[in-house]
Amino acid sequence: MTKPIWIKHAAQLTTLASEIKGPRSKKAMSELGLLENGSLWLEDGVVQAVGTTKELEERYSARAHEAEIIDASGHLVTPGLVDPHTHVVYGGSREHEFEMRLEGATYMEIMNAGGGIHATTRMTREATEEELIEQTTRRLDSLLQHGVTTVEGKSGYGMNLETELKQLRIMKRLQETHAIDLVPTFMGAHAVPPEYKGREDEFVDHVINDMLPIVAEEKLAEFNDVFCEKGVFTPEQSERVLEAGKRLGLIPKIHADEIAPYGGAELAAKVGAISAEHLLQASEEGIKAMAEAGTIACLLPATALYLREKAAAGRKMIDEGVPVAISTDVNPGSSPTTSMPLVMNLACISMRLTPAEALTAATYNAACAINRQEKVGSLEVGKQADVVLWNVKNYQELQYLFGVNHVKSVWKKGVQVVGENERKLASKA
Repeated sequence: MTKPIWIKHAAQLTTLASEIKGPRSKKAMSELGLLENGSLWLEDGVVQAVGTTKELEERYSARAHEAEIIDASGHLVTPGLVDPHTHVVYGGSREHEFEMRLEGATYMEIMNAGGGIHATTRMTREATEEELIEQTTRRLDSLLQHGVTTVEGKSGYGMNLETELKQLRIMKRLQETHAIDLVPTFMGAHAVPPEYKGREDEFVDHVINDMLPIVAEEKLAEFNDVFCEKGVFTPEQSERVLEAGKRLGLIPKIHADEIAPYGGAELAAKVGAISAEHLLQASEEGIKAMAEAGTIACLLPATALYLREKAAAGRKMIDEGVPVAISTDVNPGSSPTTSMPLVMNLACISMRLTPAEALTAATYNAACAINRQEKVGSLEVGKQADVVLWNVKNYQELQYLFGVNHVKSVWKKGVQVVGENERKLASKA
């Protein structure tokens, strides 16, 4: 049994505690549950007490000798960050496409030439499970070093039964061994593989009839995602995939309106998706429909930057009542970053979120986007003791000083997994 952890004298402790239990929108996204001179008592993997240092000293002074005491004077303390949209399991690399983009090639031009998703699919199909575990572990380690303690991961670089199952089984193995909590999403409908070109409806049938039932039977995923985009899957095909997943108990998500307005946001609301992702080109009607349905907008500002596209209308979505989460979108072609702090900065700069809204979007709302808000995303009694100590004094400074990793220490379920003086990682074992 590990010693209790007593974090004391935090210059600012952002608990994200609120009476609102669902995803937050409008003014609620600015309510951080701030405590000056804050304190946490972590024990048995959960948060046992939250309050000011004076309050916890009155309660725990007799047990101080039992605990490892962390002096957080001059530092910000937050919940562990949650990354709710990644493609973290993949083989190979596509750095040459970065140069192609700079020379003027578009996302769809690269994909139609055999690059993009198709290139990663070939490399992921060819990679062994051990090779994929090694590559994915490096990415998860980096996410952890940047303060992320819970990650959603999608399949989708197989687009055949064998490789889709391989990706999902790797996530299951890593969930058991890596310090990060890994939440799996099935995305067999990420693109139409070359062998099905011209037979798109047949591939949709293949996903529905051959892939989804096995994924559900083996309990390899909690969510079912589809890329609803012009030139990929139509709204009608996407709806078929999502409704089929719902019948099997998989919660719908959707890649929507990234490259062109295509009715993806409207479809997300129609099928009751927990979240719609990307949304760079979401229509006014789609935004209103998502607000009414309570669908979370999972926005990816690093992806827009990398593709040199205008960012999603995050400010407008929040003002319209859409709950907003943000994510790295870790993937080899359009967002090869593992820095959630950078993503928070970009959310402020390119989407006009306030620093408080960006922190909510990277913690509590991000947890809601993967149905984990009862466990993570805020520092409340009984929740997992996932905590980050930052080398800044407040949340405004965290967003202000961009492009720098300010993580000092990370605790996962009450165990220190990133050290104060070195980036030392710890596995669940």
